[in-house]
This record gives sequence, C-alpha cells and structure tokens, in this order.
Amino acid sequence: MKLTTSSFQDSRIPAKFTCNGAGISPQLAWSAPLAGTVSFALIVTDPDAPGQTFVHWVLYDLPADTRSLPEGVSGLGQLADGSRQGRNDFGDLGYGGPCPPPGPAHHYIFTLYALDAKLNLPVGATRAQVEAAMQGHILARGELIGLFQR
Repeated sequence: MKLTTSSFQDSRIPAKFTCNGAGISPQLAWSAPLAGTVSFALIVTDPDAPGQTFVHWVLYDLPADTRSLPEGVSGLGQLADGSRQGRNDFGDLGYGGPCPPPGPAHHYIFTLYALDAKLNLPVGATRAQVEAAMQGHILARGELIGLFQR
C-alpha cells in the first residue's frame, strides 16, 4: 500500500502543518488496499523526540473505501464518516503538528494500516490501545516520512 501527500515535497514539512504555523494536518492519499480490508488506522509519530517516541496523531476505524484525507482534518473525536480520533501526546484529540526543540530535523513517520476488522475503540484511545487492538488484524501498511526542524 503506497501512502503519499501533496502537502509537502522532498520530505520537508511546511510550517503551516507545524506549531510554527496553523498546525493543520497534511493531505494524505493511498492506493487501494488488499481484498478483505474492513478499516484503516493511521498513527503519526516522532521517534527523534527527547525521551521517547512522541505521538502526533491517532486515527482509526476509517472506512475501507476511504482513499484520502484532506488537509485540515477536524479535531473532533468522531468524524462524519464514523472514524475516530485518539489522543496525541499533546493531550489533545486529532492531529498535533510537529513542534520539536531547536536543533537537527526530526523524522515524522505517518503509518497507515489496512485492517481486517474495525477496532471499535472509544474516542480518545491511545497509540498503545490502538496498536494492541490491531494485533492479528493488519493486512498491509504504508509509510510516509516527513522532516521538520526549528
């Protein structure tokens, strides 16, 4: 499964998707998943954060016929299509833009999972809860890496 974005080129994340700008989520698109896909989950992390991997976005129970997300996905817990957003490490629901300390560029890993089940977790689930619920249900994954530094 191929994950792409029209929101940034050459892996450099523009300021509008970070805490230096509006902090909106970037556009994402992906190829058709394997047969048997029932839902998708998206997890965005920064493994370069001081201390431990920082979670920027947890989104799950995206319908199987979804092939893209627009820029600026709402921070609501449940979206119109029934998908749900988890809690990021800023303590908020939905997307939290990159906001690293000054220094070298951090890697922001967008990982989309095609699943053979809906997770049916409540709004606000953590990355750990989503990853535990996905065990044994992952059919495919796609990954996109963006870079940002301040």
